[in-house]
Amino acid sequence: MPVLSDLLADRCQLDDTTIDHLQLLLSEWQVLADLSFADLLLFVRHQLPDGTPMYLCVGQMRPYTAQTIYAEDLVGQVFPVRDRPMVGRSLAERRVIRDADPDWSTGVPVREEAIPVRLVHGSADARFDEIVAVVTREANVSTARSPSQLELTYLQSAGELAQMLADGTFPYRGESPEERELSPRVGDGIMRVDAQGSVTYASPNAISAYRRLGSLDRVVGQHLDEFDPDSDELTEALVEGVPTVSEIERQGAIVLRRLLPLIGNGQVIGGLLLVREVTELRRHERALRLKDATIREIHHRVKNNLQTVASLLRLQGRRLKSEEAREALAESVRRISSIALVHETLSQESRQRVSFEKIARRIVDMLGDGLVNPDVPVSFVLEGSPGDLPAEVATPLALVLTELLQNCVEHAFPTDGGTVEVTFERGVATLRVVVTDDGVGLPEGATLERIANLGLQIARTLVESELGGTFDTLPVDRGTSVELVLPLP
Repeated sequence: MPVLSDLLADRCQLDDTTIDHLQLLLSEWQVLADLSFADLLLFVRHQLPDGTPMYLCVGQMRPYTAQTIYAEDLVGQVFPVRDRPMVGRSLAERRVIRDADPDWSTGVPVREEAIPVRLVHGSADARFDEIVAVVTREANVSTARSPSQLELTYLQSAGELAQMLADGTFPYRGESPEERELSPRVGDGIMRVDAQGSVTYASPNAISAYRRLGSLDRVVGQHLDEFDPDSDELTEALVEGVPTVSEIERQGAIVLRRLLPLIGNGQVIGGLLLVREVTELRRHERALRLKDATIREIHHRVKNNLQTVASLLRLQGRRLKSEEAREALAESVRRISSIALVHETLSQESRQRVSFEKIARRIVDMLGDGLVNPDVPVSFVLEGSPGDLPAEVATPLALVLTELLQNCVEHAFPTDGGTVEVTFERGVATLRVVVTDDGVGLPEGATLERIANLGLQIARTLVESELGGTFDTLPVDRGTSVELVLPLP
């Protein structure tokens, strides 16, 4: 489905303010569809290349409370003006247009309503408005039956929201996208309150949610202050005519609330209180946060333990007289340190994936500080990005990269310095890593398999056995190049 901003940018000459307003409408209008028991379509003016006027559908919303009329996706389709006469009337007359007779063109009787989308510009002293789009509200009347109190409340509230859309007071402004996305839906529980904050209707789900908080008395006819443990925020939002989202917790239960003020003729005429009990959801979230903190603490302790082992090996190395033994311990320290880098990064992340680019740079810095001879300078270059990798890939790959870079520093530049380049190429399901140096290269006729030392043997084993990848050499004019291709989970 095309994105609204792309549709409006490619096909319509609308300014950024209008586009932002329509995008805000799309983030809010689910509540209107659910209250209306109807499909919503959003139309804007459009012209074909030959100048023929058309209507372009740039938004579609299906209700959760009723069966949809349109199984197909209409976003991006253009409609001749003659096929949508009510849209044209709403644009011209700048008001809500209701069709008295159902339309049978879709195979079912559909009652349509066209609602102008009014955008108000300017300040309180100099305000002007324009109709930038039209929303059609289309309901299947073949399923109509004697309405209950719930349905009557829904439809009344939907009519008031539709008029607010035509007046330019809906969608609401000032809320963050996160608040809108996390707010309760109509089916979760709904209360209708008057302008003073007294409840005129409450759905069974809404009553049950407040009973979890200990409000066991009758809700309908009571003021918000009489049963809501923290009603001040709701009352203030109702008085000021601005929406609000908040949570309350009491007696071990948690309820998420969103108040939507209903405005008519510039005055608050009532409000809709959407409520949802989220006790179990919040318990699961807290358990996940505790589990995440525990895992991060484990990584932190593993990192500390590895660093302790490395320190002990360094102390042991200082007491050894054999140069070969000291070098072997130094290599072990570097291997342990590369693994510790992964655990250190995991201890700082809130997920079990790490940015391997950070780890690669830390490995380069570690080798540059502790291994490179100042008289034989070696520079390291990192190209590309490996992206985020899971811990089961990052840990062995860090060790492999350490071994390859260490091998370059020790054997590629016996007398003169040079450059070691590490290239990452991230594919859809693979990661390609190429380590290339411009050093002396391999002796003629030799291969890495024949001259492989312990470090290269470790690297090959990790790549082929643990990571399930390939370990190969690439032909280069000068130096040595090793290619790793790793499958990604």
